[in-house]
Amino acid sequence: MFENKYTKLAFIAGMVLLLDQITKAVILKTMPLYYSITVLSGFFSITHIHNPGGAFGFLADQNPDVRRMVFLVVSSLAMCLIFYFYNTTPRTQPILSTGFALIFGGAAGNLIDRIRFGSVVDFLDVYIGSHHWPAFNVADSSISIGMGIFVFHLLFRKMPG
Repeated sequence: MFENKYTKLAFIAGMVLLLDQITKAVILKTMPLYYSITVLSGFFSITHIHNPGGAFGFLADQNPDVRRMVFLVVSSLAMCLIFYFYNTTPRTQPILSTGFALIFGGAAGNLIDRIRFGSVVDFLDVYIGSHHWPAFNVADSSISIGMGIFVFHLLFRKMPG
């Protein structure tokens, strides 16, 4: 389907980035902060929140300037590392390269939020009763799927290199 491996990266990461930013724009435009719409009672809601920290609220209580700098630097370095992994993944590993493209697109989506807002817009709220998984977004989902593919390859397939 993709003649050039960088076309594949641009397409997959671009689609993730586009879907992520469109869904966040819809949430920002239509829902007040902390507003929630139940989709499946006792299991899933759309809830508008902003996460100033990292995964699971990591560093959320730190000084905003320190937090912003740490996340901008870490996100940029992570994207460089993912690009390196993508670049060195042979064409014989198309699923693995897809995983890296998903991670890259998701990282870009959350980086844009950090630059624009100093926090990440989250809205997917999964829970059972009163036990909530931390809210997440399309970018987080893409990163998780990409990491799942990467871990699968680490555990069950020969890695390139």
